[in-house]
Amino acid sequence: MPRVLVVDDSLTERQLVGALLAKLPDWEVDLAENGKEALEYVEASVPDLIVTDLRMPEMDGLELVEAVKEDFPLVPVILMTAKGSEEIAVQALQQGAASYVPKNKLADELPSVVIRVHASAVEDRSFLRLTHHITRNETSFELHTDLELIYSLVKHLRHTVRCVELGDEMERMRVGIALEEALMNAYYHGCLEMPTDLEQEDRAAYEKLASERSQQEPYSERQIRVDVNLNREQATYVIQDDGPGFDSQAVLESAGDELNEGTSRGVLLMKSFMDEVTFSDKGNQVTLTKRRPPSLTLSVSDA
Repeated sequence: MPRVLVVDDSLTERQLVGALLAKLPDWEVDLAENGKEALEYVEASVPDLIVTDLRMPEMDGLELVEAVKEDFPLVPVILMTAKGSEEIAVQALQQGAASYVPKNKLADELPSVVIRVHASAVEDRSFLRLTHHITRNETSFELHTDLELIYSLVKHLRHTVRCVELGDEMERMRVGIALEEALMNAYYHGCLEMPTDLEQEDRAAYEKLASERSQQEPYSERQIRVDVNLNREQATYVIQDDGPGFDSQAVLESAGDELNEGTSRGVLLMKSFMDEVTFSDKGNQVTLTKRRPPSLTLSVSDA
């Protein structure tokens, strides 16, 4: 049974988030009021995942992210961000946080983000050992508007990136999250041309419309193409969709300023977790690159 630790100095918000996650089937929820207390809890009983506020006394969310990454690199940390905390949120993502959810979207988004991040961290260990021994891999995929297949592809890509020496499992998981964001952007905003304002206003209506469009022409005829090039030094992913594209430069410039916006949020995660992110002029193709850190000695490991 997975356990999540909720960290927030506000008793009211801590209890609200705890109650929200307690509704997830088979999940256990524990609470801590600041980063220092959370770290003491983790040292005594390691949770499967941590959800933390950013601004707290004693030890804030950024310091908690750094401490957990140092001592417990397999435990993902999800941030809860309030307006005005954009700069520290970006810093926390760069330091090792797995994802973030704006506080005004917790009820709609936090449970699904928790489930997805946890799924990214739980892998088939016997298969993982083999993927560390891949020395070179070039693969191409063509997918229609099938969300289940897209999630399967994300899982496959998370496995195979282990041939690149990235240092720890958390970095590989963060690559998987960046790829998932890129593929979700291609699916929802590219192939299905979903309106961003509806995503912000009514998530249930947004998903209903997406389901309908995935079965309707011209949306259902569109494809997402993914080219993967892996070796021991780096991983490169080119993701292209048949949608009309968007103003990628405007989104790149705004990512980090408007953390609540769906597309900007996805681009921010891509930029934070990958070494290089570039869009085509049309905006319907993104190239993401993750390189082996120069400080790591190249080796074949079962770790």
